[in-house]
Amino acid sequence: MENSEIMRMPMIGDKAPEFRSITTKGKINFPDDYKGKWVVFFSHPADFTPVCTTEFIALSKRAEEFRAMNTELLGLSIDSLHSHLAWAKNIEEIDWKGQGKVTVPFPIVADISMAVAKKYGMLQTVASTQTVRAVFIIDPDSIIRAILYYPMSSGRNIDEIVRIIQSLQKHDTENVNTPADWVPGDYVLLGSPLTLEDAESRIKEKGEELIPYEWYLTAKKDCK
Repeated sequence: MENSEIMRMPMIGDKAPEFRSITTKGKINFPDDYKGKWVVFFSHPADFTPVCTTEFIALSKRAEEFRAMNTELLGLSIDSLHSHLAWAKNIEEIDWKGQGKVTVPFPIVADISMAVAKKYGMLQTVASTQTVRAVFIIDPDSIIRAILYYPMSSGRNIDEIVRIIQSLQKHDTENVNTPADWVPGDYVLLGSPLTLEDAESRIKEKGEELIPYEWYLTAKKDCK
């Protein structure tokens, strides 16, 4: 019964599980305190670990880029608040790859009881007392829109997290999809036709902005 609780996790399209916690930036009531904003909620295995340290430095360097996308960062591990504070302070002394020192600007949730980690399925059977590198991208309505999982040995790709948010925001505002390897400025995709008439019409729609490869695959020039 205990293992099934650990493995249970929310799915894409679910409401983000609620919790109240202390963080390195004070108390939070999640997700209510973040309504109207996108959130990257991510877990790390432990404080004072090599891969996690490089991730925190990378995320700290790009925090303003996330904020420009109306996105807040929120970290978590099952270490204590005092451990989080000491680690964040230590990170300020590290000049990773000679790129300059940083201050960690986002909150880190203390989760000694593992209650939040269990709610989000951040604990895995191979390491039931450590959170894996999970990433939950949550929209302004507190709906989970994307989930990424990395093994403990592999640092996250921050560019990909940014790209996913950009893709989701474009979908929400323009009702288009994004193809493989899409980056802002590339062609986007129209949704598949739902009727025979629409399919026949779609394949005939050629021009500077539309490229109908097949009746179900139409690319559109991104004018924004």
